[in-house]
This record gives sequence, structure tokens and C-alpha cells, in this order.
Amino acid sequence: MTQRDVFEYALVRVVPRVERGEQFNAGVVVYCRAKEFVAARTHLDEGKLRALDPAADIDGIRAALGAVERICAGGEAAGQAERDEAGRRFRWLIAPRSTVVQPGPVHTGLTADPGAEVDRLLDLLVR
Repeated sequence: MTQRDVFEYALVRVVPRVERGEQFNAGVVVYCRAKEFVAARTHLDEGKLRALDPAADIDGIRAALGAVERICAGGEAAGQAERDEAGRRFRWLIAPRSTVVQPGPVHTGLTADPGAEVDRLLDLLVR
């Protein structure tokens, strides 16, 4: 039997008008401590966004989603999180905030391949 490790994940949600609370899923962040792995994948559905807020700042939202992916990747593109270990970057990204791009609650599971899990969850829960 293949060894499976515990992983955590949170959806990344777009809340175009925070005061209304309407939201939709636009990405997923996956963290696996055993593998020192953290990654995010995002997908912005512009049709959903325009339905909730025709005046939404698409470029700004795309930039915020891109920042989530860069922070997960670490390195120079992650800015201040450049040298943080994977768990610290994950915890920072899932911290509650009242902005247009927000994390959802954290869920757990078991996986043999956290990299494949990111893509599976994106297809299952976002696209």
C-alpha cells in the first residue's frame, strides 16, 4: 500500500463586494507538512465575477490570486515570505481577512501526492 500523508487545504474565494458577502471559489491552497509542500492553483471565472459585480477590478483580483501562488512557491517572488518555511506561508495565507480575495476554512485529507492533490481539488471545487 502506498503511504499517504495528512494534508490541509483551503479554498481561495473571491468576494467582489465584501458588504454583500456573495462569493465564489477561485483557487485552492494545499499544505503537506510531511513533504514540506505548499502550493496554490487559481482560476478566475470572469463570468461569475461580472454577474456579482459588473464593475469589479479584474486586473486587481488576478494580481491578488497571482500573489497567492507566488507566496506558496516561495523564493524571491514571494516578497517578505521569501525565506519562510512552507507551513508558515500556508498559515499566513489562510489567516482570516476582509478583502476581495479571502481564504475559506481549512479542511484535511490523506494523499500520496500533494502536487496532484492541488490539481484534483482545483478541478473538483473551483472549475
